Amino acid sequence: MKFQLFFGSLLSQLKIRHWWLGVLLWMALVAPAQASVILRVAIERGVNQTKVGSSTTAIVKDSSGRTLGQLPAMSAFYAQAIPGGVALDKWQSGLFWIEPSGKGFVYIGDRWYRGRTLVVPTEKGIDVVNWVDLEEYLYSVIGGEMSSSWPQEALKAQAIAARTYALYKREQQRKNPVYDLGDSPDRWQIYKGVSSESPATYSAVDGTAGQVLTYKNNLILSVFHACSGGHTENVEDVWGNPLPYLRAVEDYDQNIKECNWQQTFSPAEISSRISGVGNVQQIIPEELSPYRSVKALKIVGDRGTKVLRGEEVRTALRLRSTRFNVNKAADGSFVLQGLGFGHGLGMSQWGAYNLALRGANHLQILGHYYRGVSLTPIKAK
Repeated sequence: MKFQLFFGSLLSQLKIRHWWLGVLLWMALVAPAQASVILRVAIERGVNQTKVGSSTTAIVKDSSGRTLGQLPAMSAFYAQAIPGGVALDKWQSGLFWIEPSGKGFVYIGDRWYRGRTLVVPTEKGIDVVNWVDLEEYLYSVIGGEMSSSWPQEALKAQAIAARTYALYKREQQRKNPVYDLGDSPDRWQIYKGVSSESPATYSAVDGTAGQVLTYKNNLILSVFHACSGGHTENVEDVWGNPLPYLRAVEDYDQNIKECNWQQTFSPAEISSRISGVGNVQQIIPEELSPYRSVKALKIVGDRGTKVLRGEEVRTALRLRSTRFNVNKAADGSFVLQGLGFGHGLGMSQWGAYNLALRGANHLQILGHYYRGVSLTPIKAK
């Protein structure tokens, strides 16, 4: 089904100004593509329908690679789940490829992306997957994960960490026939398409092209977080399994406002997030890491007791970090005073920022946060 929009009305619908077309063209010209690994990034998963399109005339192909026709430039269409496949405009097929001509961009949902689009049916609806060159994917990720105004050495450290992380996750997902990664930070990395690209991210990615971190010739799990509040953690104190390169190190992010937080909960609020305990009477940090992050948190209620462990402490209560103290206020509410933002493992992004300001280069930053690793050219199919 065609979504009846052409360039002008499409921009209006999406609240994008007319100059954005010029920006798209500029990005296509100034950021050279590099032949490298192709990533399959799921932008939409299990939806009934979503909008797709292209900034240039696009070829539409079916599951056999046969060309079905063309999508006109700057028009949006609904891709919809139907019994046994997908419908797109006047076509129906087991799946669809949308391949822009020239240096065109594809449109998925409400954003522009490099590469091409795969629309494939699933048990829950359709998945819409962006097939994109690894280095071009990173142009966007670096701008999503860090401000492009940050020092170039911090951006380069992020580029290598993000490239390594993407390939590590790709390797872990080899049994998934549809995608390697998603686009959200909860399980993957922030990927917003071309909207988060900039000359600074092009420079950081191109300046580290093809470089990854390895430990004993294997890709590392190069996780990162916003800030730790003074000291990162050993991985086994958060996720349980030790890794030799994710060791606790001194951090340099204590001066960051976002890393100092306070959160107040009423007993009812905690009861609504922690099932089976009833009206909450006590919150007790039962076990701490050597750097005073909460490894086990006991929730005592009038109907039962539950102990949260590791990362569950942060996610169950939706806290910024697990490094906090608990105090009970006069009105019975619980006040958590904390430091850090994220899981506290691997590279602290604000720490990288401050180290770069002090004159550290990207290799020194990475060597500080990932212990005993090597910088290696990509070896991937």
